[in-house]
Amino acid sequence: MATVKIPTPLRRLTQEKDEISTSAKNVADMISDLEKQFPGMKERLCDSDGSIRKFINVYVNEEDIRFLGGITTEIKDDDTVSIIPAIAGGI
Repeated sequence: MATVKIPTPLRRLTQEKDEISTSAKNVADMISDLEKQFPGMKERLCDSDGSIRKFINVYVNEEDIRFLGGITTEIKDDDTVSIIPAIAGGI
């Protein structure tokens, strides 16, 4: 199974778990799996058309899925998927 790292702002949906296991074969399936386990997760990660929100970054083994296959990026057993909300600020 692959491991999904959950950022702090989303942990209230996962009963404060910082890592979740998934047997999903791609990012889209992973999001569906997370939604089944933790209702409300998909709306926080995806726009209404199903695409990843602009301020959410998803990495599979430290590779940005935007430069791979996007939401169809393959996930293999023992992969690590990181969900990272973009942070803005400054002057």
